[in-house]
Amino acid sequence: MIEVEGLTKFYGPKAAIQEVSFQVARGEVVGFLGPNGAGKTTTMRILACFMPPTSGTARVAGFDIGKDSLQVRRRIGYLPENVPLYGDMTVRQYLTFAAEAKSVPRQERGKRLASVMERCLISDVSDRLIRNLSKGYRQRVGLAQALVGNPEVLILDEPTLGLDPKQIIEIRSLIRDLRGERTVILSTHILPEVAMVCQRVIIINESRIVAVDTPENLNLRLQKSSRILLEVDGPAEEVQKALAAVEGVLTVAPQEARDGRRRFLVETDREQDLRKDLARAVTSNGWGLTELRPVDLSLEDIFIRLVTREEEA
Repeated sequence: MIEVEGLTKFYGPKAAIQEVSFQVARGEVVGFLGPNGAGKTTTMRILACFMPPTSGTARVAGFDIGKDSLQVRRRIGYLPENVPLYGDMTVRQYLTFAAEAKSVPRQERGKRLASVMERCLISDVSDRLIRNLSKGYRQRVGLAQALVGNPEVLILDEPTLGLDPKQIIEIRSLIRDLRGERTVILSTHILPEVAMVCQRVIIINESRIVAVDTPENLNLRLQKSSRILLEVDGPAEEVQKALAAVEGVLTVAPQEARDGRRRFLVETDREQDLRKDLARAVTSNGWGLTELRPVDLSLEDIFIRLVTREEEA
């Protein structure tokens, strides 16, 4: 549904993106991650036909962004980072205008507007002026605008920006519901959001793609050891020494204590399952073992390791 090959964009002598290539399948929800200035917004603007690339190609819904940009625009819904809204219009007037611009048939507009306002949780403010809305409501109006044309592809740049925690949960749920129904590529700085919503992640750093995969596969690639979290009711130094003495343990890192109990993150040889040995090292000393569980790398850990590795290279 989205095919990107070798996209490069220069602003004067500075490269915003270089040789960016990836694919997004029909019905897939993909997260686009990267530090500020890495090239996320530039890439999304190019895919939305907002600007041309310096070189490279991209196809959206089967149409070339350079040769068939009008066809591409008819098939996408685009939510930019800074949503362009008309403050002197009501929500309903603005969405009617957007529906007309996107050639929604007149006989379908009323039903379409009611549907997107309900999905984006803005029905209760439909007759209010946009300039009088909170930032969170304006963000949801922008998302409704992206959906009103019933697009095959959604390009969302920071879709939960400015929303409160309850609204973020609601919008995440909406995006999850679009899986299979729409192809979605979204950028965000909230890493747990990607883990909750997206099937795959694209990570960009310093204008180049550094990884495209599922969080699970990235975890397997980057985590060279197994990690186990233990919570122990015992003296910290002695517990740490006992755990470190277990054969196959690589490191033992104390974590923040909870309710007076000590917590330790133990890295072990990936080829060995040391959970029984670690439990025995605790209980044989008469200490209480209140928690023992394996821990995968978080998406934040994966992101930091990939970005740091690229910067070191």
